Amino acid sequence: MQFKRQNKIKTAPDIENVPPGQFVTEKFPVLTYGPTPNVSIEDWRLRVFGEVENSIELDWAQFMKLRQDIVKVPFHCVTQWSRLENDWEGVLITTLGHLVKPKPSAKHMIAQCYGDYSTNIPIEIALDGMSMLAYKHDGDNLTSEHGGPIRTVVPARYGWKSAKWVTAIEFSKVDKPGFWEIRGYHNNGDFNKEERFWPELS
Repeated sequence: MQFKRQNKIKTAPDIENVPPGQFVTEKFPVLTYGPTPNVSIEDWRLRVFGEVENSIELDWAQFMKLRQDIVKVPFHCVTQWSRLENDWEGVLITTLGHLVKPKPSAKHMIAQCYGDYSTNIPIEIALDGMSMLAYKHDGDNLTSEHGGPIRTVVPARYGWKSAKWVTAIEFSKVDKPGFWEIRGYHNNGDFNKEERFWPELS
């Protein structure tokens, strides 16, 4: 397996736009259900598997040798706050995709996390060139409260789709609604459409 480190900066075209139903804040509230795990980088592992040609497992040193990117994107929480300016640094999911090579049968990406949390996104969102596995926010390593050492960042969806404390990425042929989705949150979570909850609950 060959690794290459290279920094690129990607900026969302709609970085100044505020979606319907949102208000802007410069704060970054911590919203977590259940206890916050404290995961050391020595113990952390990332498994990428499922409908792929090459399943892999990376430790921290291997992950850090992958190409690194920075995305400058807003973060929109389903609880109606939006933080417009965020610099996330990490590994794009497209970079992982080049390593594992998702099969044509892969239609969804499932992020699996410490604490039995998971969430799901369509593969086209996972591979949109902006979604990433981040370890830094605004130049600082992520704290445990904000999902460190690694979290997903999915700029095209509400914040609960950006899963904290990620340990595995599964490419799946079937959809697998996660922790909040099975508890009433919308399965897709598109903030431009205000997809906050199941239609039956809206």
